[in-house]
Amino acid sequence: MKASVSRRFGPAATLAVALVVSACGGDSPDTLIASAQDYLNRKDVPAAIIQLKNALKADPNSAKARLMLGQALMASGDAAGAATEFGKAKDQGVPPDEVVPLLAQALLQSGEFRKITTELGKQQLASADAQASFKTSLAIAWLRQGERERASESLEDALKAKADYAPAFLEQARISAASGDLDGALAGLDRVPRQSAAAPEALKLRGDLLLYGKQDQKGAMAAYEEAVKVDPSYKEGRAGIVELLLVQGKLDEADKVLQELVKEVPGRPMTVYLQTMQAYAKKDYKNGKELSQKLLNMTPESYRALELAGMIELQLGANVQAEALLGKALQINPGLSMARRGLITTNVRLGRLDKAMALLPPNLEQNDRDPAMLALAGQVYMLQGDMERAQRFFARASRLDPKDPVKRTTLALSHLAAGQGDTALGELRDIAATDDGVVADMALINALLRQGKVDDALKAVAALEKKRPTDALPAFLRGRALLQKRDAAGARKAMEQALKLDPDYFPAVGVLAAIDNSEKKPEDARARLEAAIKRQPANVRAYQMLLELRAAHGADKAEQIGILRRAIDGAPNSPVPSLLLTEFLLRSGENKEALAVAQKAVAAMPDEAPLLDALGRAQSANGEHNQALASFGRMQSLQPQSPVPALRMASASLIAGDRAAADKHLRKALELDPRSLEAQQGLASLAMDAKKPDEALAIGRSIQQQRPKEQVGYLLEAQIHAANKEWDKATDILRAGLKQVASPELAIRLHGVLVAAGKKADADRVASDWRRAHPKDPAFPFYLASQALNANNLTEGLRSFEQVLQLQPDNAVALNNVAWIKGQLGRDGALADAERANTLAPNQPPFMDTWAMLLSAANQHDRAIELQKKVVQLQPKALAYKLNLAKIYLKAGQKDAARPLLDEIAAAGTAFGGQEEVERLRKSL
Repeated sequence: MKASVSRRFGPAATLAVALVVSACGGDSPDTLIASAQDYLNRKDVPAAIIQLKNALKADPNSAKARLMLGQALMASGDAAGAATEFGKAKDQGVPPDEVVPLLAQALLQSGEFRKITTELGKQQLASADAQASFKTSLAIAWLRQGERERASESLEDALKAKADYAPAFLEQARISAASGDLDGALAGLDRVPRQSAAAPEALKLRGDLLLYGKQDQKGAMAAYEEAVKVDPSYKEGRAGIVELLLVQGKLDEADKVLQELVKEVPGRPMTVYLQTMQAYAKKDYKNGKELSQKLLNMTPESYRALELAGMIELQLGANVQAEALLGKALQINPGLSMARRGLITTNVRLGRLDKAMALLPPNLEQNDRDPAMLALAGQVYMLQGDMERAQRFFARASRLDPKDPVKRTTLALSHLAAGQGDTALGELRDIAATDDGVVADMALINALLRQGKVDDALKAVAALEKKRPTDALPAFLRGRALLQKRDAAGARKAMEQALKLDPDYFPAVGVLAAIDNSEKKPEDARARLEAAIKRQPANVRAYQMLLELRAAHGADKAEQIGILRRAIDGAPNSPVPSLLLTEFLLRSGENKEALAVAQKAVAAMPDEAPLLDALGRAQSANGEHNQALASFGRMQSLQPQSPVPALRMASASLIAGDRAAADKHLRKALELDPRSLEAQQGLASLAMDAKKPDEALAIGRSIQQQRPKEQVGYLLEAQIHAANKEWDKATDILRAGLKQVASPELAIRLHGVLVAAGKKADADRVASDWRRAHPKDPAFPFYLASQALNANNLTEGLRSFEQVLQLQPDNAVALNNVAWIKGQLGRDGALADAERANTLAPNQPPFMDTWAMLLSAANQHDRAIELQKKVVQLQPKALAYKLNLAKIYLKAGQKDAARPLLDEIAAAGTAFGGQEEVERLRKSL
């Protein structure tokens, strides 16, 4: 009995002894410190902490006790308390080599990254081990603050102190992986010796990179198993094994390893995460939700916990909760593919296709590693109406997905691509009928609609509806199919049915608004969109559609800006409205207003790269060159592998007149993307400006090697030769380019070079040959028409523009030019052509100007004045439009209205080139 009691209460008795000792208080500080060390040796951390605190009560200036207490608190998980004690130990004279590395580690674990860099950043330690440890912690602190370059410098310092310091190799690998250089990261991990203490962690990281970066499950499992082999007590390695087994669907094997971990470390975040993942894999979402809530209570800022919790909510149909959790996970770590897919799915379900589209990864066209994301992209593009692109994504997804139904979908789509349409469609029908998923259904519907087999598509939609009877998607797809059949009434009914199933399914609202507008009911469309905005104030796509609708029906600049400002207020967490407004204001020449909008948006959303891009361009437009470079620099830290920030910095440097800096940034962009046309063209332009034609030619020829079947390299080389008046060389390269690609632009440029060289007969022969070989090309006759117009050969210009219209009846530019020429020549039909051009492209000042002048010539003065006043309102700084308005006023007999306009233009002086005409008109007053 006594023995069993002793065994039962043994650990508590140890603690009780320490409490008794502390109560007695008779021991000296040295004795208490020795006792604490004995407890630490026996891994009894709580008892050691008590003894050390007692020692400090007896002697508050004991630096040794203070240092040991910090170490004990770290071992207990109290990093903040440890940091406090290490700081005091440092102040009490503990040598920096002993305490600074420990203090840095404690601050790291406490999340005090800025404190490390500001208070300890300049610290230099004598010991190689201490310096390497501290500099590695400093690197991590810089990295957590987004300062990747400073982090890399600190790691270099760590390795200078100790060339084989394994933790520094680990962090370098993490930086390489974060930059997208997986191969470099894996190579860096090879430098970590297997006998080092960091080897298990390095192997675990290798497994993670292979699993999530390379999709190499076999290699990942080997790395995890090796980590456990190197250190059997390394629980993170076993956790990696469990996670991978769950991913592979080997639930029984995963359960065995997980149960061992649960026994050893119950209740730890790592363990609860794996239990939650196991519940998710078993589709036990109710239990998974309880576990995920427990996990979030322990680690509220863990992106992995947020991601898993969000996916569970998604499976339970709780879209709003899923959106919040997954959105937060992506804010913390934008690289989470599962969270991104889940958030896209949530927005598709909620009908927010604009948000779903914005969430698609920017590199999706080049990324073949995530078949689930590709399939999801196919659905999004299909719902947006881009069936060609949707089918490409479905085909790529089905080719990569290892699941059997999708493998069969792959084969079916390959048959479809090979022209075996009936075979492929039959296979897709079979898959859709036997598979619970919807990828085959969506691919089948999309393929049928692309082929114009609408009735068959409607049957496939009906089959999908049986799988998803409460989902708005099938009804929406039925409506889309009926629209393709030109059954507007049926489409309207289908969209209304989708909204009965889900009143917030905005794609249906958007289609109904489009139907309203096509039926000449723009106010109904407007009311429908306004109602959708009232229901969903954060629906950015609704504002965009409203903006497009109102712009098409003559909304002025103030109204359009007002819509965008409403969007900003309604969707404060979306960067899109601020981005659209900034772009709108920049296009309108309202640079200061654009800058104010961009600054406010970046202050609210500092990590949105597109907003930083807009801010930088607005700053550059306002002459704030240094600020623009700083904004683009921040953008670069968010997108280290993108060439765009470097290109933006090059542009800003050019505007500021710093060609050397522009050259440096362009070369950086080219380093990131060796095929970047913008970078290569920019460098060629700089070389030409610097009188280095050979360097420019080398760039042009490099582009030709990269893109032999594209026109751009040949055009660039021809431009370089033409700039030096080397007409024969320009002619030769353009002819060589035409042998590779039948490009109208190459033919046009060849014609222009021959004309410039004085070889009109050769130029005419090129024009004749090209038009005979390419009778359906509208670009060349448009070019010839423009050349005739510039030469004031109106008859020839009219003939060529009319040829363009035979090929492109809805070419608004050609129609406008035909109307203008007919007006000049006194031909019939000028007014009708001008009106049609404005119908095809409404609110375009040049077209409106032509129409107004023709109306004035036809003595329709009131309509002409009303129209030209809108032109001036749209382009208030364009004096030529004001001059035409004055002319219209004069023709209408309204001299008083014309006078202030003419006075304003006259005051511009030489800034306006038509002052002779202005003076003549003023005298006529």
